[in-house]
Amino acid sequence: MVLCIAGIPIESIPQDLRTLFHLYPHLKEGARHLCSLPAKCVSPAGLLYVSQRELAVTVPHDKNVSVLGTDDCTTCHMAVFRHTASSATGLTHLDSCEHEEPLQTILQRITDLSKVYPAGRVQLHLVGGYRDGRGVSEEVSLSLLNALSKSPYEVDLVTCCLGELNTIPRDGMNWPVVYGVGVNVETGELFPATFSDKGPEMALRHARFYTGGHQQVLDIYDCQQGLLRIGPFHYEPLRSVDLWLQQSDEVLLKHLSTSPEVEPPHFAMQARASLKYIQEHPFPSSTVFPDGRPHYFRRDQLSGQWVQIRP
Repeated sequence: MVLCIAGIPIESIPQDLRTLFHLYPHLKEGARHLCSLPAKCVSPAGLLYVSQRELAVTVPHDKNVSVLGTDDCTTCHMAVFRHTASSATGLTHLDSCEHEEPLQTILQRITDLSKVYPAGRVQLHLVGGYRDGRGVSEEVSLSLLNALSKSPYEVDLVTCCLGELNTIPRDGMNWPVVYGVGVNVETGELFPATFSDKGPEMALRHARFYTGGHQQVLDIYDCQQGLLRIGPFHYEPLRSVDLWLQQSDEVLLKHLSTSPEVEPPHFAMQARASLKYIQEHPFPSSTVFPDGRPHYFRRDQLSGQWVQIRP
């Protein structure tokens, strides 16, 4: 399979983003438009928040989810997939983890949900990264594009707001323009977004980033059952966690981020919450997932919140 841009198959992925944008200059217009939009603050009602190294897929008739969203992206990338006929929509938030498997998973899910719509195509919107000094963002961008080019599924790249197209200079430094996106599942509208409430167990969901070696991207949602699922997963004890928790926010930012100069203000607070969780639960297979089952949550239709259930 070959990734397509403007209906034209790409025979090989360019070696850098600048060449890609030179070959397909219309991508710049789409990126400029997205960057020009004000960020919407999305309320918890109808939101399914997808964190780093997670993915989710749903359909317009899902009564529990009207918006898929994610944020806090600096060098990370956000990928939104949407089937033009069924409107099945998927979102994933990827860092420098392995990319081929989660992309295959999300595309297979969309294909399965679109079997009665053979005429449709899958469109892709890529957003994230910026022109960082170490080139971390560009490495993620090129890895993603190459993984997509190897996929057995045909994908049309519609939006490519990556790297320099998602960069603004400020105070002598480059900063990302769009840190988060939401997608309206019914209409397909893509927009910059922030989120006041990101859903349950965020400290747990972030904990596996700090213990090393846990690159799996988790599928967190069953749209047919309307269930958000967290885990099960395991992480190794972080033996220096007590020392980390004694450090200042500045030290946490410097050593736990790929882009400490441009992280959102709450980065250190979130990192500290996850480190505290690791301290309290050094062996999650024993204390968090003792029966080896996920934590399941269902949308409460009155409050709009995700409420844990015991299936």
